[in-house]
Amino acid sequence: MPVRSTGGPVGTFAAVVAMARATHLGPTVAVTVVAILLAVAADVGPARTLLVGAAVLAGQASIGWSNDWLDADRDRAVARADKPVVQGVVTPGRLRSAALAAAALSVVLSLLLGVVPGLLLLVLVISGWGYNAGLKRTAASGLPYLTGFGLLPAGVVAAAPDSPAAPWWLVAAGAALGGAAHAANVAPDVADDLATGVRGLPHRIGAVPSAVAGALLLGAATLLLVLGPADPPDALGWVAVVLAAPAVAVAALAGSARWRRLAFPAVMLLTVLDVVLLVLGGASLG
Repeated sequence: MPVRSTGGPVGTFAAVVAMARATHLGPTVAVTVVAILLAVAADVGPARTLLVGAAVLAGQASIGWSNDWLDADRDRAVARADKPVVQGVVTPGRLRSAALAAAALSVVLSLLLGVVPGLLLLVLVISGWGYNAGLKRTAASGLPYLTGFGLLPAGVVAAAPDSPAAPWWLVAAGAALGGAAHAANVAPDVADDLATGVRGLPHRIGAVPSAVAGALLLGAATLLLVLGPADPPDALGWVAVVLAAPAVAVAALAGSARWRRLAFPAVMLLTVLDVVLLVLGGASLG
């Protein structure tokens, strides 16, 4: 039976928790942390780093809320019990209002950083909304991930004084990580997607080829982050390679029912770890 808010303190708390979960909390936090770490590495400055984090957080929340709002009927049709809107804790209308408000806030916060960094950061928000609104059903389903995550580091680096251009390897690594995240994110929901008419690129090429492609992209992203700032790699670079191995293996196994739910967390965790090591290694991003 669906859990419904009573309007009292317990019901209000449940609704707040449900709204937080509906942002797709894990990925939202991971992407925000990555943006903040990149801002630190790019010497954006304390105040502007916080602004970068707030802008990215608002954008990611808007993408998560819009996803659960637009997919409410689909999620109900396949009885997605993990979705707050299916549980009855929040309504599609509330998710719609929150998504639009967060999107507007992300526009304001992003442009406060300047026109160039602001527009680059907003590509990720626009890409996420485009994916939710229909691109997920097409052969171009990976495009929002490639463009959004490719230009995220470019926007963060451009927020630094004098708006420097991000190095090519950082943009390429972001795009590769985006492609890997797409393959891993779709893997657990393939059956539900097909039942409701969603046929993105991973669905079209098959679970195993999609998993292998995602693993290759994940490995390529790590190598770009290791070899880009320092060639030959320093000690932290080799640590990143070692840490990447199990995550790449899990991503490659995403075509198997046993492993597919672990693939996306593995991609997110490795992304954060790679960026942490990048920061600790003192790489120049400007």
